[in-house]
Amino acid sequence: MNTLSNMIKVAVVGGEGIGPEVTDQSHRILKWFSARRGVPVALREAQYGLIPYLATGKVLPDDTVEAMEEADAILWGATGGPETTEVPPAARKAGSLLSLRSKYDLYANLRPIVANPALADSAPLKTEVLKDVDFIIIRELTSGIYFGEPRGIEMLPDGQRRGFNTQQYTTNQIRRVARTAFELARTRKGRVCSVDKANVLETSLLWREEVAALHAAEFSDVELTHLYVDNAAMQIVRAPSQFDVMVTCNIFGDILSDCAAMASGSLGMLPSVSLGPPDRLGRRKALYEPVHGSAPDIAGKGIANPLGSILSVAMMLRITLNRPDDATLLEKAVDTALAAGARTADIAEPGAKRLSTQEMGDAVLNALDKVAGKEREHA
Repeated sequence: MNTLSNMIKVAVVGGEGIGPEVTDQSHRILKWFSARRGVPVALREAQYGLIPYLATGKVLPDDTVEAMEEADAILWGATGGPETTEVPPAARKAGSLLSLRSKYDLYANLRPIVANPALADSAPLKTEVLKDVDFIIIRELTSGIYFGEPRGIEMLPDGQRRGFNTQQYTTNQIRRVARTAFELARTRKGRVCSVDKANVLETSLLWREEVAALHAAEFSDVELTHLYVDNAAMQIVRAPSQFDVMVTCNIFGDILSDCAAMASGSLGMLPSVSLGPPDRLGRRKALYEPVHGSAPDIAGKGIANPLGSILSVAMMLRITLNRPDDATLLEKAVDTALAAGARTADIAEPGAKRLSTQEMGDAVLNALDKVAGKEREHA
């Protein structure tokens, strides 16, 4: 990719479990935009997981490290599954997704939650609850309890074992992700809800104080509210349309975004991006991935929902590639495919035809041709 200096470089890393299956479809979508819309992307495929480990002794081989180092964006599939037992823990940890988040300082994870009307009959929540649901959860991704030290499992003098983890945050860690939330809210409905557990945890008390201080100093034009995490979980399933931008710590964001997936119909529908700090030109390293995991129970069966990965490409078009019109085109194509009845097993109504992973990719590509054709007719 070094010879293509005018191109946006994208490393495509399918990973493990259903990761390669869904990423194959989003890869096809990127190729469509390159060929049909002139989107300037240079794509480089790279491996991760058991296969490269057996060949090189590393889950993250040197070729993949090189591809990600030079990439402006990474399109990621999934990690984990039964194959993790075949890789020693030390090798797995050295190449883990947590280590990549830390290496590239991908501190802001954005997870859009949108209720598609076409999925009302298959969604777990009532239709009236899902009306006008369109919000984003911003999860702090490189600090908190997942990275805190000390951590471990120890033997106590009385023979019991004790596990311990450390939750910690600093002013800067809180303020930079809160700033991302406030800046995003200015482009949307102008509302931020900060989620914590300030009535119990000192880290959450600091979180609330620092978010409030930043709001008062720089973002008083944005509406700010606070919720305790237990109440936030209840509100997400009771009245999710009340939210615009929600910002929270690492562990709470991990849990709440899975809960919020029920407002979009399935975990398989959720895209995400993890963003690093802007450089002097305003560019940010970005890792795009579906929120779902490796789903080893269905891996290799060709039935996984690729829409989370495909919609992650829409986020890439909007954020890294600065092609908002193309992002909207892809989102319209997904809507068109769903409205026409395209369903994978996780979002299918009883009795509905269930598409394979590739067939859902085909449905979106066909819809792209139709939507793009209509745009040309109206031009």
